[in-house]
Amino acid sequence: MKILNVLLLFLFIGCSPEPATDKGEKHEHSKTETYYTCSMHPQIRQEEPGNCPICGMGLTKIVIEKDEEKSELDSTPASSIYYCEADPSVTSEAPGECPLDGSPMLLKNPSLDTVARVKLREAQVDHFRADVFEVTKMTMQKNIRLLGRVLKSEQKESNIPARVPGRVEEVFVKSTGAFIKKGDLVLKLYSPELLTGGEEYLIARKNYFSNKRNKTFKELYEQSIQRLKLWGVTEEQLENWAKQNAVPRNISIYSPVTGIVEKKNAVSGKYFKVGESFFDLVDLSSLWVEMDVYEHDSGLVATGQMVEFEFSAYPGEKWKGVIDFINPVLDEKTRTLKVRATLDNTNGKLKPGMVGTASVQLKLDEMPLVIPRTAIVDTGKRKVVWLQKAPKKYEAQEILTGFESEGYVEVKEGLKLGDQVVIDGNFLLDAQAQLFGGYEEKN
Repeated sequence: MKILNVLLLFLFIGCSPEPATDKGEKHEHSKTETYYTCSMHPQIRQEEPGNCPICGMGLTKIVIEKDEEKSELDSTPASSIYYCEADPSVTSEAPGECPLDGSPMLLKNPSLDTVARVKLREAQVDHFRADVFEVTKMTMQKNIRLLGRVLKSEQKESNIPARVPGRVEEVFVKSTGAFIKKGDLVLKLYSPELLTGGEEYLIARKNYFSNKRNKTFKELYEQSIQRLKLWGVTEEQLENWAKQNAVPRNISIYSPVTGIVEKKNAVSGKYFKVGESFFDLVDLSSLWVEMDVYEHDSGLVATGQMVEFEFSAYPGEKWKGVIDFINPVLDEKTRTLKVRATLDNTNGKLKPGMVGTASVQLKLDEMPLVIPRTAIVDTGKRKVVWLQKAPKKYEAQEILTGFESEGYVEVKEGLKLGDQVVIDGNFLLDAQAQLFGGYEEKN
């Protein structure tokens, strides 16, 4: 009987389950992988500690947690994204017609794929705190400052031409830079042709007033007046000639425009042909301000945009204008685009040649997807952001960016509304991916 009890006791012990502690240890052991590598030569991997066979440095112990269950990140197949051409924010996972205008949905750039994945170990999670930003839409504004140069307005350039051939007898404009108002006396001209025209006017006038019913006399009289006015003779001069019944030998020439003398060609004794300029003038009541826009901002400027100016000669004073001209050709040397605005200068403060600063507030018409600039890892070949897919899982997504404004960057492709983008800690994830070869090579 004693022998039978001993046998039953051994059988019970042999069939009993393993202690819970041993099972737990085996489970924990199966979740980690340990190897030794060289920090200078990560391709070296050994199961035992020692020295690097290439450089002789001591090997570093690496412990990697295994993912026993297939993660949602790996199990979810990559789906194609289609978007509306009229509004890229309207997307679908299946092809079809755009709900906005009925046009076919377009396939987003398939080259913008996930390029790396990182799963953090428990030890890393304790020391890693990633700040994330939810991809959102916003109106983007950008304020650019430009250097402006004051120029004479070509639209305000004029001259006082010789309308009949003749010799200058006397000049009343002293020098260049003189201000001439419309109607000012500028010179006296001796012109046989003008004298003849004046005599014909007096004769035609006399015949007309002696017989007003004669249509021929009336037509000759009106033609003589019209011809003299085209030659620059004023109404007041014609009345004086009629009162005196004589035409002066030297006929006064009056300015038909207002401006500042840029070039004085008229001197006493000089003969002028028809069309030659006595004086070249410029009206400074309105001026041009020419600005240089850098190439990366050239796509944002447009005619009609408001510009605010400040000039070093008048600190604290502001001038406002509107962009009214954009040069269609980019300067290849400076890589800038010249744009222009017109400023009112009736007070005469601004002078051609002055320089100042211009401020242009640019606003994008659309509300694009945006992320902070700090979220982007720019490798030179591509721009990458890190998305948080789970508490310990992150993936690097290649993106296509647009304009940048006030710390935010427009995202054209690669992200969707609501994605969780890492903005603090993304460079640590990038280093982790670089160290363990997580990045996919880009051709």
